[in-house]
Amino acid sequence: MIQCFGISKQAFYKRLRSLRAQNRKEHIVCQMVLEKRQEIGHRTGGLKLYDLLKQSMRQQGIKMGRDKFYRFLRSHNLLVARTKKHHITTYSKHRFFKYRNLVKDKAPTRPEQLWVSDITYIKTEKGHAYLALVTGAYSRQIMGYKLASHMKTSLCIDALKMALKNRKFKGQKLIHHSDRGIQYCNPEYTGFAEENGLIMSMTQQSDPYENAVAERINQTLKYEYGLKRTIKNLKLARKMLRSAVEVYNQKRPHFSLNLKTPKQVHMLGNLPYRSYKMNRQKLELLTI
Repeated sequence: MIQCFGISKQAFYKRLRSLRAQNRKEHIVCQMVLEKRQEIGHRTGGLKLYDLLKQSMRQQGIKMGRDKFYRFLRSHNLLVARTKKHHITTYSKHRFFKYRNLVKDKAPTRPEQLWVSDITYIKTEKGHAYLALVTGAYSRQIMGYKLASHMKTSLCIDALKMALKNRKFKGQKLIHHSDRGIQYCNPEYTGFAEENGLIMSMTQQSDPYENAVAERINQTLKYEYGLKRTIKNLKLARKMLRSAVEVYNQKRPHFSLNLKTPKQVHMLGNLPYRSYKMNRQKLELLTI
């Protein structure tokens, strides 16, 4: 019967063995991808996965270049789907003083030279919860955070308190940059920040690239660590957030950090800054 297809019995079984071997290798790669995403975030992109897994694939005798790996993810429906932002958390039409933007088109040169802050939302079965974050712009390390059922100024102050407590390089000048939301312009917040030696800076328009690092961190936490879905309650959301921040800071590599983790870069401080600006313009160095 095999000979009816114009091939010998030996050739048929050779092809069968080859197909089985190929299927076995594809199964191994699928497991590697799923396990790595389980470890560092289920929305980790293909290029990062390839960099993390290429050594393990070689050890398994699997030869797969970057482009082939990307095609493999597509053919197995493992690419990350695009998502959209819907909920607005910034109210800037208020009477409080708005500080000028001190960091527009400027690049930080060291850890704890520039912190960026922002608020996002987390959905729970009992309504929205709100997450305030303080992130180091140079290293992308999350320095402080607070998740609560309200969006009061105290939410942001608590996140900043954690960031100040986690600060490693004290005694150097540090800029605090945020949007012009009412929480960040509230004298209660600005007074606390300035009492702790921070220099205030704020966006001047609605351009998301004016606070791109903060926006990007919000998106990463929500879409890569399960915080985008509706969570049962606030207690569980806080537990998930703690785990997500730990993995993000200590295990998740960044292209903007030459595939190092935020913690590594924060402690070493030996990388040139890479901007999220769409046009990749040359930035002036921040000199404070």
